[in-house]
Amino acid sequence: MTFGLIIHILAAILWVGGMFFAYVVLRPTVQEWEALDRLNLWRGVFQRFFPWVWASALGLLLSGYVMIFVGFGGFSGAGLHVHVMHFIGLIMITLFCYLYFVPWPAFRRAVDEGDVAIAAARLATIRRIVGANLTLGLLTAAIGASGR
Repeated sequence: MTFGLIIHILAAILWVGGMFFAYVVLRPTVQEWEALDRLNLWRGVFQRFFPWVWASALGLLLSGYVMIFVGFGGFSGAGLHVHVMHFIGLIMITLFCYLYFVPWPAFRRAVDEGDVAIAAARLATIRRIVGANLTLGLLTAAIGASGR
């Protein structure tokens, strides 16, 4: 149970912390850059961050299910807060999968082709999804930390 909790917390910190940094710190910092420079930066950032998100999502799912089935004896033994975190986590993973398989490839292609308008539009979609996931991630962390 302790090892599962450590994996779970580290995975959540990596994913939510990365989104916080990107959304709250990096985005406003580069907003005044030239469009193509900004878009190329985001392409590189996402290229390096998204494998960590996949690892975090997998770590969260596996460690969460281990804790539920080994620690609580299944969902019936888990508190309401665990059910809520599970539900929100599945929403977050679904949103990330959509981001990764729909706007992300279109964004990459547009940046590689120098199509600033399309790349900017896809980046705006990615930004909205990251903003939603950041909000859900912070809410889930608060629920997990409070145990309620």
